[in-house]
Amino acid sequence: MPFRDLPMALKLWRYYLRTPARRSIVFLALLIMVLAMTVFNISYVSFNKPQKDSDLLQNDIIKLSEKYVRALAQESNGVVDGPYAGRFTAYDLKKTIAVLLENMLNRLDKMETLLNYLMPNQSLAYRNNLSFNLISQNSYLNAKDILAGKVESCTLSPSDKISHPFCTGKLEWMRRMWKTHPCYKLYGVDGTECSFLMYLSEVEMWCPSKSWRGNLTENHRRKISTVYANVTTNIEQLMSLLVDPNERQGYAFIRMRIQRMWQKWIEAIKSLLKKQNLNKRPKKRVLIHLGLLTKQTGWKFAEMQFKGGPLGELVQWSDLISSLYLLGHNITITSEMEQLTGILSKLPSVLSPCQARKDLPVDMIYTDLVGLRQFKKHVKGGYGKFSCLLRIVDSFGTEPAYNHRDFARRNKLLTTWGGQDLHSQQFFTMFPHTPDNSFMGFVVEQHLKDPVLPSIKKKNQAVVYGKNELMWKDKTNYLAVVNKYVDIHGTVYVDGKTNKSRYIPLYVKNHGLLKGEELHTLLRESKLFIGLGFPYEGPAPLEAIANGCVFLNPKFNPPHSSKNTPFFKGKPTSRNLTSQHPYAEHYIGRPYVYSVDINDLAAVESVLSEIGSLNKFEPYMPYEFTEEGMLQRLNAYLEGQNFCSFQKTAPKWPPSDAVAIYLGEAGKPCNDVCWQRSKSNL
Repeated sequence: MPFRDLPMALKLWRYYLRTPARRSIVFLALLIMVLAMTVFNISYVSFNKPQKDSDLLQNDIIKLSEKYVRALAQESNGVVDGPYAGRFTAYDLKKTIAVLLENMLNRLDKMETLLNYLMPNQSLAYRNNLSFNLISQNSYLNAKDILAGKVESCTLSPSDKISHPFCTGKLEWMRRMWKTHPCYKLYGVDGTECSFLMYLSEVEMWCPSKSWRGNLTENHRRKISTVYANVTTNIEQLMSLLVDPNERQGYAFIRMRIQRMWQKWIEAIKSLLKKQNLNKRPKKRVLIHLGLLTKQTGWKFAEMQFKGGPLGELVQWSDLISSLYLLGHNITITSEMEQLTGILSKLPSVLSPCQARKDLPVDMIYTDLVGLRQFKKHVKGGYGKFSCLLRIVDSFGTEPAYNHRDFARRNKLLTTWGGQDLHSQQFFTMFPHTPDNSFMGFVVEQHLKDPVLPSIKKKNQAVVYGKNELMWKDKTNYLAVVNKYVDIHGTVYVDGKTNKSRYIPLYVKNHGLLKGEELHTLLRESKLFIGLGFPYEGPAPLEAIANGCVFLNPKFNPPHSSKNTPFFKGKPTSRNLTSQHPYAEHYIGRPYVYSVDINDLAAVESVLSEIGSLNKFEPYMPYEFTEEGMLQRLNAYLEGQNFCSFQKTAPKWPPSDAVAIYLGEAGKPCNDVCWQRSKSNL
């Protein structure tokens, strides 16, 4: 048969086997292939066949054991039971029974697992150790119902929907989204209505427990051991918490202020203990994050604290830290993102959207708007569980219209720092701007009552309120009028050896930046404290008033606000400031505060003439700005405020009997009405 007429496969075979060398190569390749297949088969049999044979043998043994026991029982049916009946039984009965018992135990384990799965009321105990009697006492399910796939009926009553207004919406969300993250399954959510309600009540606390748990007796309630706070006065321990994380020395001013005022703090807490019972107060775990001191802001608060930079916020943080520590709470302080990240990275559930606050190592978080933004950036989807724990130190306040993100967006009110969607009282202000926010305040430092200080006679001099020379710009005519009546002193930081500035008049005696004791000595010697219109609402005017100075408070016409003043752009408030210091204007007033339009030089002269006729320059200190007042106020917030309770019928704080209701005139802001009534009641 010719080569060209052969099939293609045979042609190729003859071609490759034409020479002895090629035949050897093909033979070697076939040999290697056969060896590889042999090794693979041996491995496959060794790994799979024994397991398969083992399972088959186990099933055969169990079936044969069952048949053997049944046959033996039938054969022994007529045997009389007694101590001698053993001779009628087989010698290997113990082994057979052992095999059957093991099989029965395995089946029981599977049944128990099935019951736990079918009874969603038991599933939370795995993760959260919730030892509750979770089955409704009014409607038990029997075993047959459970095995048939029936579950307990979990519904919200009309009263439940009223008492927990957010529950229905959260329940709808859970039905759609419970599979979006595995953490919900870890908390026992399995797609059933009862598991949704249990999770939303026991973990996130949006829903009532009564609707699915039934009425529990006191013995079945979860017992939580409460650790109580004790007053702490050891300053060394507090200083150990204020160790600077780097060379920027961000805590320097705070440490100096706390050490300088510590004895007064101790006297204040002792005085408060005589007036108020501070026993049985739950000890809070508090995280304090000073966002304004972080490098990422670029504001250089740390670098400028002794170079004329703003100190009002640092004063407030200093007094907050002192108060929390003295009241005996467990505080952790951070001022850099690395510190905050280090703490949050230790929490395995920090990024989880499941809001299990019981797992968190903190009860409360104090930060500022900068810190809030940093916090959100790190925790991302886990922010929801932290939101009700937040307390935002917000000097100028956040109004509700700017806080509610959706409302602010629809009404074109959304600002850089607004839209946080927190409770309005979670924002803590420096002064009582509005009842919508919480007034934290600060402590006005005063040394007039110190027994070691000599009596100081008032001189005919004034101190200008302005540490930065730019604040003096365009104030020459105003200061010239003041200089007709008193000598003028300044405390301006000027960079350079000459200690001169183009904005500070030559007749001003500039002392440069003074330490706390030196500044208070200068204030005690002076009659006037001269405002320049900026900075707004700082602590310095109250310190001057507490040292016996009259504050000359610049009035604004028109009032300053975000509509006409760049400083307030982006701030979540539409407040109109009628003067440099509205609190001093409205709450203190004459003879301690004289508010005047400093552009009206005739009005300035008239006021200065009136002040010059005063025979006495008495100090004045509002109680709310004393150490004792701040301790009392902060303790009330710690005990009374609870933003993690979502019940509509939850106890209100402050209580209703502490609220006074006034009817204001049409078009008049509510804050103004309250201010006027409060002033008339003083």
